[in-house]
Amino acid sequence: MTFSLVGRCARTGMLGAVVTTSSISVGSRCSHARAGIGAALTQHRTDPRLGPLALDLLAHGFSAPEAMQAVVAATPHRHWRQLALIDAAGRTAVYSGANVRAERGEAQGKDCASIANIVRSAALPQAMVAAFEASPDLPLARRLIDALAAGEAAGGEYQPVTSAALVVVDREAFAYVDLRVDDHPQPIAELARLWAKYEPEAHAYVIRAVDPEAAVPPPGMQLKPA
Repeated sequence: MTFSLVGRCARTGMLGAVVTTSSISVGSRCSHARAGIGAALTQHRTDPRLGPLALDLLAHGFSAPEAMQAVVAATPHRHWRQLALIDAAGRTAVYSGANVRAERGEAQGKDCASIANIVRSAALPQAMVAAFEASPDLPLARRLIDALAAGEAAGGEYQPVTSAALVVVDREAFAYVDLRVDDHPQPIAELARLWAKYEPEAHAYVIRAVDPEAAVPPPGMQLKPA
């Protein structure tokens, strides 16, 4: 009852993941990303430990397919897991265990990979990949959200989705954007609204962290002389 996508922007090197489900607070369990390393998704009888494990392997020089093979081999309950992974070079890997419930699907494309379970169509991941690939010049966050919307348009889940999450990393140890809709009647639309509001400030938040002297104060804020 979850569909998701990991992706990379070839222009900027940004990496990210987007996910939605009919359960509460999907972003706290399923999506993981690390700047310069990769992005991972773990879902269906979700084990949140697997995302960081996969990223650790990428950080040690494994490619996405190599890391996926290692994670699956080391996972005792692998038949219940569904995973997607992308590395900093854009290589991808997906896995669906034998016990992952249908309809289920996987798709890999240029700089992206999508997985889904307990959805209306096994073709849903391919629709997400096509949407992501269609607009390479847009910001990565926008492309990820558009892919999620395409998954919903392609059939979505049997139950209404209630939560969604977006994470994108750039050059810093902290996320460039980390937005979560934990419980909402239209979580994908709400995620898009939040990104539209966050986007004008995203770069400024990074500057405030890494170079506060160069930060421009928010509109209307009067700074007192030192």
